[in-house]
Parts: sequence; C-alpha cells; structure tokens
Amino acid sequence: MSAPPIRDCPGPDAHPRRPAMPVPPGACDAHAHVFDAARYPYQATRAYTPPDNGVERLLALHDALGLSRGVVVQASVHGTDNRAVLDAAAAHPGRLRAVVSVTEEVTEAEIAAMHAQGARAIRVNLVDRGGMPFRSLDALRGVADLLRPHGWHVELLVHVEQDPQALRALAEAIRLPVSVGHIGYTKVARGGAAHPGFREFLAMLRDGLFWAKLTGLYRLSSQAAFPYGDTHEMARAAIAAAPERILWGSDWPHVNHFDPMPNDGDLLGLLAEWAPEEALRRMILVENPARLYGF
Repeated sequence: MSAPPIRDCPGPDAHPRRPAMPVPPGACDAHAHVFDAARYPYQATRAYTPPDNGVERLLALHDALGLSRGVVVQASVHGTDNRAVLDAAAAHPGRLRAVVSVTEEVTEAEIAAMHAQGARAIRVNLVDRGGMPFRSLDALRGVADLLRPHGWHVELLVHVEQDPQALRALAEAIRLPVSVGHIGYTKVARGGAAHPGFREFLAMLRDGLFWAKLTGLYRLSSQAAFPYGDTHEMARAAIAAAPERILWGSDWPHVNHFDPMPNDGDLLGLLAEWAPEEALRRMILVENPARLYGF
C-alpha cells in the first residue's frame, strides 16, 4: 500500500486585523511555528509541506496584533532538527522562547545547550507524528529527570479523551508541568465538551496536573469557517477549570489546514468572549506564559 500524498499547505491570511479588544503589554502567543525550507529542510516522512513563513513574518504578525512575546514550537516536518525554532528564539531572546523535539536518548548537556538558546520545553506529538520519536507516553519518564533541573515542561499533542487515566498517571509520575495543545484535541465530531474523556481532562486541569492551550479551533470544529462556534464551550470550560494554567496561541501559520484560513486578529479577539474580564485576559495572555516559559 502506497503512502498518502504529502499535501502542500495554503498560506495564512496575509492581512491580520487588530483584535477588537485591548491587548495588555507583555501579551504572548504561546503556540506558533516558523518555516524556511532553504535554511531548514523538511524530512521525507512528513505529512504536509508548509509554505515559507519565517521568524520575521511571525514577529510582524505579533506586532500587528499587539503581542510582544511568542513561543515557537517544533513542527513535525522538522522531526528532531530543532534549528528553526532554536535559531529564532536565540536571535530574539527578549521576545521568543522555543519548544523542541528530542529523542529518548537526549543528554543533559544537550538540554543545557538548548536552554541557553531559549528552549523551555519538549514537545511530544503522538497525533501528527511525522517522524517524531517518542514511542509512547511511558517513554517520557526517563527524560523527565533531565528536564526538571532546568525548569522545563512537557508539551503534549494528544487526543485527551482516548485514555485520560493514562494521562493522569503520566502527569503524576513525571512531576513536571504538562501542557496540552488544542484544548485537549477532542474533536466536536467525537463529542467535544460532552465527551466523558474531555470532562475527565477538565477534572485534571482543576487538580493542577495540566495546562491547556487555547489553540487550533479549526482542528476541533465541525464547522469549516470562523468563528467555529461549536468549540467555544470547550474553551470556556477549560478557562473555568484552571484559569491560572490557560494559555492562548495562534497556531500560525495554520499548517495542515485546508479550509478557509481564519484571520489571526479574529482568533485573538475570541478571548474577549471567553474571558470578558480584563484581569482574566491578562492572566491568560501575560502572567501564565511568563510563568511557564520564563519570560
């Protein structure tokens, strides 16, 4: 059986609108990617081919939205070649942090070197693997001991509803902060906010075991276009469960998404609906990422 074709991704909306709400100083986009194929080639096992959108374009987007900080997250197309995110963070230490991908054989010296370049977490992508190396959640246990002295955390891309008890056991075992992308990645078509596994994830948020990123609504929604209204209950529920451990991220440039592109200013503006209080938005955009990523 032949491998599925590698699809070319469309680019993001090139004209981001200013969000219809005040953006506090120090606000952070806690989840974005950078791509420059000439400098940072993609691996053959990837699931998609992104268009070039390098760090200068990301910073221009942040300027347009009123954001002053960001986190560049290793994309699956790069496997464990972390140069794209490390070079970006090292070149802009006041504005950017990095989340990297490592193998199970990573050393303490390698972690220390990446820390000096602005890395603050490892990403374990068990959904869109694209060659990313961890075999299972259990493989994290050995690596956690290397991360803990540097104050790092683990970022997971998992469908939380599939095995919430295994997630709970992992978080309790590794004794590190664990963030989860896309509000837990429970698709609306699989039950969304009503799924028992998602409700268990909310319980784990309340118990202090996880952080959640408000990202990738279009990856969860059954609706093809903004505002992805069927996902908003999930966002509000996560905020209510643990407002002190919620982050917002653009997921720019929205790779592996082939429906109409959202406008990034509109995505950020949804926070005004989910978190009407200015103090709560400041917690999500400024205080929480500053604490987790060490700004």
